[in-house]
Amino acid sequence: MIRRAVKAVSAPLGWRHECATAPIETALEQTGKTMLKFSRKTLLALEAVLDIAYNARPDPVQSRDVTKRLGIPQRYLEQVMQQLVHQGVLKGVRGPKGGYTLARERRRITVAEIIRIVDAADDDTLPLSELGAKVAQPLWRHAQDAILKELEGVTMQDLCQTAEREGVKRGRKSSPDFTI
Repeated sequence: MIRRAVKAVSAPLGWRHECATAPIETALEQTGKTMLKFSRKTLLALEAVLDIAYNARPDPVQSRDVTKRLGIPQRYLEQVMQQLVHQGVLKGVRGPKGGYTLARERRRITVAEIIRIVDAADDDTLPLSELGAKVAQPLWRHAQDAILKELEGVTMQDLCQTAEREGVKRGRKSSPDFTI
């Protein structure tokens, strides 16, 4: 996937893939580190949707169970979950056995869709110089588009199958909470 994304970014820039991008690929493979990083909020959203996709059968997953597994404050997760509910990725279920389920089948929700939803809410555009606006920002946008194009092909179903292959244990269901 890294090779395809690097090729997609380098081609419009006129870079010959073998010469200009080989050091980038080699560095990524040797260090195992990523150069482009998603925001904490984006990673949280991906993990939360994956957690729900992996653990929500047949009952909804309660947000407190997700926050325990992810190790984050519940109020932080709720903001992200509401974005995903409003955009039709998740469905909120009310009541003592309530929580969240996927609004669509796992195979119909892509990683790219979740990233776009979360990132659309975070408009952190800064005023740029002419050089930044005409050169650096288009380069960055093109790189992001190439990565998102690759992630369009990755669904929650794919990630759940990977979790099963890796032996990830499913979360335990918590008992209903009747406190008001």
